[in-house]
Amino acid sequence: MSGPDPIPRDQELLWLLALTSIPDIGPIRAARLVAAFGSAFAAMHAAQAQLAQVKSISHAFASVIIRSRPAAVDDAKAELQRAQAMSLRLLMRGDPEYPELLRPLPDAPPLLYVRGEFDPASRDRYALAIVGSRACSHYGMEQAGRFASVLASSGITIVSGGARGIDTAAHRAALRAGGRTIVVQACGLSNTYPPENQKFFDEIVAEGRGVVISELPLKTEPKAENFPARNRIVSGLSLGVLVIEAGLRSGSLITARLAAEEHGREVMALPGRVDSPTSRGCLELIKSGGAALVTEPADVIALIESPARHHYGGTHADRYSPAEQQPLLPLGAPTDSHPARDEAPPKKSRRKKPSSTSEPNDTTSAPRDLGESSLDARADTPPDPVLRALTEPLTLDALIAQTGMDPGALRASLTLLEIQGRVRRDGPRFEKISK
Repeated sequence: MSGPDPIPRDQELLWLLALTSIPDIGPIRAARLVAAFGSAFAAMHAAQAQLAQVKSISHAFASVIIRSRPAAVDDAKAELQRAQAMSLRLLMRGDPEYPELLRPLPDAPPLLYVRGEFDPASRDRYALAIVGSRACSHYGMEQAGRFASVLASSGITIVSGGARGIDTAAHRAALRAGGRTIVVQACGLSNTYPPENQKFFDEIVAEGRGVVISELPLKTEPKAENFPARNRIVSGLSLGVLVIEAGLRSGSLITARLAAEEHGREVMALPGRVDSPTSRGCLELIKSGGAALVTEPADVIALIESPARHHYGGTHADRYSPAEQQPLLPLGAPTDSHPARDEAPPKKSRRKKPSSTSEPNDTTSAPRDLGESSLDARADTPPDPVLRALTEPLTLDALIAQTGMDPGALRASLTLLEIQGRVRRDGPRFEKISK
């Protein structure tokens, strides 16, 4: 059913906005329609009988789509004008700039509204989610700041939901450390949640230190049902999820479950007082084997090292996607392995750890002792470009020239290698440690 001629991007964006504005078309249905017809434009011009051939589109729903088209196109045109007035960038799932880690997920957003300078291919390539309770303790705030500061200064972008408590503490610490941060909102970008963070989010954008993003139409207000869907984006953008402090009913546990069971991400949790309600969720994650116990930022860097290497080498989707996930069709044709807002979730067994734990001698229960020989001996791990370049002591600028890596990604890799004892700093130069 695919059309032979490519649709200009601006036209496809209009028709994708129109398609996704039709009630009951969520990420999976939108992806199926785009995959079936080759473009949103073609899907929005298909006949009822053609639409009804697509999985989860009944004849009755196909009729609804056809009746909704004129109003949906008008809404999309108005939405584009609002986005332009706000200087927003809209990314489609098929765009090269769309985040590489998020794209393969079966219910990845068809569209992302982006406010600020987003650089998922370079400065924001290596990201970690830090999440936790809104009603957190002083200990939680302190630890969120400590972890976010060290990780951000190592070149890792900090992702969170912008909420009160742990989220905001992590975002702020990343900026104080000179790093970058991504705020994923559970409302349209014409609104701000929480409202007291409006000035702070403006600063992130104005200083070019990160982005505020959402999948929701601009005028969407923050509602409870939007937050679980927001959490899947927080996890999907990241190499791993660190839960700093969470009660037993915290939404952060939703993010952790999605990360481990649906996205194949590393999940880590910081232990707290055993008698503190704000730490019970973290303690249960650790006790059940659903998260690795971490006490230092170095633990986090060690745990995300392998997925970061695969992400650099272009093998992350194959190595770290959940085992249940099927191959994706162009533009993200979905599989049946992941629930979305427009379908009932399938029944399946609970999986406590990311698929990365299937690697020999790999564990999420503690940081690994990764010597150069043991790491490079793994057939499925791309060789480290920094170690290859360090045939002699080199400055940071020389390493950038030799490896072609972005400075932020290079700093993150050097920090990891220093922690592992594989590289040492001698003044302005770095040298490889022979073992």
